[in-house]
Amino acid sequence: MYVLIIGGGRTGTELAHLLLDQNHKVRILEHRPEILARLHRELPTEIIFHGNPADPTTLEQAGIRDSQVVAACLADDAENLVVCYLARQLFQVKRTVARINNPRNAWLFNDAFHVDVSVNHCEVMAQIIEEEVSMGDMITLLKLHGGDYSLVEETIAEGARGTGIPLKDLGLPENCVIAAIMRNGKIVVPRGGSAFETGDEVLAVTDRQGVALLVDLFSAPN
Repeated sequence: MYVLIIGGGRTGTELAHLLLDQNHKVRILEHRPEILARLHRELPTEIIFHGNPADPTTLEQAGIRDSQVVAACLADDAENLVVCYLARQLFQVKRTVARINNPRNAWLFNDAFHVDVSVNHCEVMAQIIEEEVSMGDMITLLKLHGGDYSLVEETIAEGARGTGIPLKDLGLPENCVIAAIMRNGKIVVPRGGSAFETGDEVLAVTDRQGVALLVDLFSAPN
């Protein structure tokens, strides 16, 4: 995958390092002399492109037409919005990702400016705190579908409300699927009649609503 990173600040630089380590093709576009000097010390020179990110000609010379993803990592929200808009409107880039610097500007990062994914650090922190409080001992193993769904693991506590109840009688919604039960070191394939036991490790694919229900069913009683 070819990713064009706009902005060589610390966020853009670390993103470039991570993507290169994953064997992706990367180019980073930057125009500030002091930042460029640091980039040439920290990244391979051949991936660094010097130019104005708001200039369509510069973007084209940097290879934006060949990129699958454009990541706007500039320190100014207006500039990040302009980059995403140009990337889609002029160059038909399939995917745009933008950094939000000021949380109050988050409402602007939407389809109108062709922002597919926005990264709001304040919102991310709030979600992490909420999950830590609401999920108890449940572990998130993998985020799916842009974070709307998760693969989670929960060990059934002694006295949990869901102990001994067949899967078909738990009343789980359609968006909460029990994928596997690990019992005594072996995998039990979940069936409608499968009943849960204390100490079972349950793997489930679910959304946030399903997470809350599973925590209620499998956690220790208050």
